[in-house]
Amino acid sequence: MIRVAAGIIVKSGMVLLARRGPGKALAGKWEFPGGKIEPGESPETALARELKEEFGIDAEVGPELARARHAYDFGEIELIGLLVPKYSGELKAAEHDALKWVEGRRVLEYDLAPADVPIAEAVAAHRRRDRYRGTHPRRFGEKYKELSGDPAALA
Repeated sequence: MIRVAAGIIVKSGMVLLARRGPGKALAGKWEFPGGKIEPGESPETALARELKEEFGIDAEVGPELARARHAYDFGEIELIGLLVPKYSGELKAAEHDALKWVEGRRVLEYDLAPADVPIAEAVAAHRRRDRYRGTHPRRFGEKYKELSGDPAALA
């Protein structure tokens, strides 16, 4: 099984997708940027290395968001989606023909590589909690902590 690290690069509520260039396997499909995990390498280290090599950025790799397995013609891969909350440097697509910032809830609207679909579903399902005006909630319905509190304590 081939292990691959994929970065969910987030900036201002948007997620970065990269389109595979012509002449490559799955050409024209969108994917989360990343690459193969070499033997003895952690997913976090592999993702930081791949983002530096392919996009020219220094990334701060965060926690794992989701995993997916998919069987392609060339073999089965395990895709490990890791959150990338911060990066520095100018994004340059070396191995992809296009980069696009997409709202997290809209990533499923793109023609994704099959292994990336479960990761995209996890990204699209994420919702921020509802915000209230001001510094304190005014109505009970805005008090999210009380609504999901311990049933015994609420009783």
